[in-house]
Amino acid sequence: MFEIIGEITQVEPIATGPGVRTLPYLRKAYGRGRWRKLKGIARVRLPNGAVRRVELHWYEAHGIGKRDMKIKHYLDKS
Repeated sequence: MFEIIGEITQVEPIATGPGVRTLPYLRKAYGRGRWRKLKGIARVRLPNGAVRRVELHWYEAHGIGKRDMKIKHYLDKS
């Protein structure tokens, strides 16, 4: 797993409402909500202690929060 350092910037939606392909899974696992898939840029600390700048993708719903966060791309050279 990884730890987010600081804040997530350049947040933008990838999909909303019925455009979220994993909607049945999200509703079963976390409950009903207005689910959106988002992406953004953040600095993270990896399990080996390295700090990297990455593009993150996650799902979010009002009142439920961020879920299933994952690293999609490493943006720095290391």
